[in-house]
Amino acid sequence: MAQHHLANETLVSARIARGWLTQEDFAEAYYAKAQQMHEQARISVRQVRRWESGVTTWPNRDARRVLQALFGLPLEDLGFIRPPRPTGRRTAAPGEPMELEDDVRRRTFLGGALAASVPLFDLDTLEHLTAAAHDARRYSDHELVTHLSGALDEAARSDGRTGPHQALPATLGVLAAINSTAREARPEVRRSLLNLGARAAELAAWLHKDGGAPDHETAYWHQQSKEWATLTGDGAMHAYVLLRQAQATDRRDPARMLDLARAATGGPWTLPPRPRAEALQQEARALAMTGAPIGEIDRILDRAQDALGQAAPVTGPATCTGPLGDSYTTERLMVQSAICYREAGQPGRAAGLFQRHLATDTFAPRDRAFFTAHLAGALAAVGEPDEAAAAALLALNLAASARFGQALAELHRTASQLKSHHNRPAVQELHQRLATLAA
Repeated sequence: MAQHHLANETLVSARIARGWLTQEDFAEAYYAKAQQMHEQARISVRQVRRWESGVTTWPNRDARRVLQALFGLPLEDLGFIRPPRPTGRRTAAPGEPMELEDDVRRRTFLGGALAASVPLFDLDTLEHLTAAAHDARRYSDHELVTHLSGALDEAARSDGRTGPHQALPATLGVLAAINSTAREARPEVRRSLLNLGARAAELAAWLHKDGGAPDHETAYWHQQSKEWATLTGDGAMHAYVLLRQAQATDRRDPARMLDLARAATGGPWTLPPRPRAEALQQEARALAMTGAPIGEIDRILDRAQDALGQAAPVTGPATCTGPLGDSYTTERLMVQSAICYREAGQPGRAAGLFQRHLATDTFAPRDRAFFTAHLAGALAAVGEPDEAAAAALLALNLAASARFGQALAELHRTASQLKSHHNRPAVQELHQRLATLAA
């Protein structure tokens, strides 16, 4: 692309993620939707190019209606910038809904804990993403599945090392390739592609969540993953997505978290032992957040231990496309159990578990940052502000450059716990660095 300024990367990525690999594909899809809506609007490839370069910042009314229906999103979530409102107020014309105020509807893609409005990827990586999707057509059917599996595994490894912003372009490229090639693939190859697509869509949901995207973006990919898992009869994958939805649920809604975790283990499917253990642990966490007795939480965690004990040994490095939940180990269960005890109001017990199991060298940088941030919160709750700030700074060193969103959210939570100790040097440093990161 010629323009490298004011580019609408969000629109480009949304287009590619939905399988419209070229601007011509997008223009055709737009026209089909316009006809379905009984609109006369047709757009040229030149107009698409203008939107994606950022030259035209706000489409006309007819185009806005078609775009919102086509993507199922507000235009602000597609990277369009609403023009300034006139200073005087006006009354809506008959049949025209009054639009919400700018500060309500406008969102940056990296909201929440990642307050800086930085795009998830730039034009260069978007070009590589598009090229990857086209490149997939060079492979024969079975080579294609192998090629895309390897690309997805590498994206997942990249996420653990360098964060969601580096991993998302490749993941969306894999999804775009699957979406475009599965339509014409032979039935047995199509099934393999959709099985892989369910894994890729679940990873995309996680990357959007950790990257601070709006909740509906995460929900879109969770739904896509469940759809493909259902089409291929992969009940275990469907259940696994329910678990991941529980993990993505806002902590202010523990009842929903509990329902999803229980659905993962209680539906018409059988989870393998490792993801079953993880789902039981998530159930225990939700119970802790709803104020359940500690004995009930312990019993659920004991069941998680029993499930993990039934798992076959891991024979090689865990991968995104390997056995479901193969990366779930005893060490991970122990630190997640510590989170349960922290939520249950037993921070001392939680801190002991964190310190014992984080001493091992088994966690990727992303996971170490997240669990160390929780350790900091547990230490703050037991009245150890200096130790809490020191642990938080360790987590921040891991999370800052990669922008691990879940870890940063926990660090902000810990920083709030430490406000009464703002005069301590380590606490001051933590607050200053978090403020600088958000600026």
